[in-house]
Amino acid sequence: MKYLAFILCFGALLAGCGSAPQELGFRQVDQETAKELMRTEQDYIILDVRTYEEYVEGHIPDAICIPNEVIDEEPLPELDDPDQLILVYCRSGRRSKEAAEKLADAGYTNVVEFGGIIDWTGDIVL
Repeated sequence: MKYLAFILCFGALLAGCGSAPQELGFRQVDQETAKELMRTEQDYIILDVRTYEEYVEGHIPDAICIPNEVIDEEPLPELDDPDQLILVYCRSGRRSKEAAEKLADAGYTNVVEFGGIIDWTGDIVL
């Protein structure tokens, strides 16, 4: 009987974990939505969080490079307005999610992660 009660409690715990939505401190959008934001918004930063070597091989026009590895949970001098729209990307989307989370933890309130440059269909600066 104790075993059955344990199984039922454990199952309920797992079910509860899977059903609760994860709250992110940033928004995730697709590439088309990111392009629309770039077209319609006035004051934003495009943030490439790849390494500088990757950045110089090709990046989205007007993007600045701050590698994910140097971003921590402290505000950055290059990003002096915590409420400014910051559009974050990397190569595939993994590092941009990590960087977006760290930026949100550092107090940036308008962080938008849009994946990787490997899926980008817009212009690239070489």
